[in-house]
Amino acid sequence: MNRSPRISFVSLGCPKALVDSERIITRLRAEGYELTREHSGADLAIVNTCGFLDSAQAESLQAIGAAMAENGKVIVTGCMGAEPEKVRAAHPGVLAVTGPQQYEGVLEAVHRAAPPAHDPYAGLIPPEGIKLTPRHYAYLKISEGCNNRCTFCIIPKLRGDLASRPAADVLREAERLVAAGVKELLVISQDTSAYGVDLKYAPSRWKDREVRAKFLELARELGELGVWVRLHYVYPYPHVDEVIPLMAEGKILPYLDVPFQHASPAVLKRMRRPAAQQRTLERIRVWRDICPSLTIRSTFIVGFPGETEGDFSLLLDWLDEAQLDRVGCFRYEPVAGAVANDLAVPVPDTVKEERYHRFMARQQAISQKRLKRKVGARERVIIDEVDTKSGVAKGRSRGDAPQIDGTVFISSHRPLRVGEIATVKIERADDYDLHGTVVGY
Repeated sequence: MNRSPRISFVSLGCPKALVDSERIITRLRAEGYELTREHSGADLAIVNTCGFLDSAQAESLQAIGAAMAENGKVIVTGCMGAEPEKVRAAHPGVLAVTGPQQYEGVLEAVHRAAPPAHDPYAGLIPPEGIKLTPRHYAYLKISEGCNNRCTFCIIPKLRGDLASRPAADVLREAERLVAAGVKELLVISQDTSAYGVDLKYAPSRWKDREVRAKFLELARELGELGVWVRLHYVYPYPHVDEVIPLMAEGKILPYLDVPFQHASPAVLKRMRRPAAQQRTLERIRVWRDICPSLTIRSTFIVGFPGETEGDFSLLLDWLDEAQLDRVGCFRYEPVAGAVANDLAVPVPDTVKEERYHRFMARQQAISQKRLKRKVGARERVIIDEVDTKSGVAKGRSRGDAPQIDGTVFISSHRPLRVGEIATVKIERADDYDLHGTVVGY
């Protein structure tokens, strides 16, 4: 009767939602709750949902349904929680629905359904909190929400306007993570390069100095921690140019995740993309002149309402000139409440599909060519997995983010350890991945 209540947890959606999940389970663990992967046998289940696209909402509702079927006592949080009527229409028996970042609401609902039986020994947690990523890398969220009003996106409606964390708070969390053994920090937010705008770049006290809440200053300070620092969701505002020298100096990884989304001025205007007209091709050339090892990844949308064949051809030509290293592509999907749905004539699904495959074929050839340039080179690689039977390991180069980019398949004369960083001679490349042998540790 005195055992700690067990909570099962499902986390859906992007890395930003994963960080929210980490904060919730850290709080639960601090209060003595046990965590389990199985709904069956748990005292209740929590589902952290994604609501960005209709397909993501369908996946979230399916996950809630599975938790209801296996457990029956379910708390729903996350982006779909911003529209509780949708959740309750599909699953009227859920115990509670809270929106994104509403950590206190989740805890209150848990306390009502399964009061804590706090044990000071069971309640011990590490200083860095509970992480859902492997021990050697972690997501570092520097802000919530977004000030942009892109016509295809409802994130500001779900998560609110930009709310940046003070620089000292971010750096303290980063330092705790590094002390716990994290070798790679993945900096995330909805709009990373807008960091600090809402705070008017206010300084905060970090160790013996004041550090402003500014993109460049935060990147510089993170670069002093002695681990890999990877920047995600970087909109191409002019001041992004200032961070490229830090990459050339080896302070942070030579990697930029820039969501360009399209190249046609007409489409970008309808998308209402920030920094859309900032001479992107010219700036990419300058970035690579400053830091030749720079890897640029991006995402694009094809079939946006009103996209013509001319717009799409312009996008393909832009790809040929930009020569991006890593690219993802999405077929436009209407999202309830998005302004874009009514901006222009929808593109037929058959045309979206055809353009998607043409886009991916074009980019695959570009990615393949850029990867082949690495053959014969020596790359620093962080080890993600080790097959003890075959001796083959999987890792990532400085140009590869976890879950979204390529893999380096590695052979080694001695056993490798997960989280280790080794020097690998690249021997061959395929469409998206590299293969090589360890030549240094």
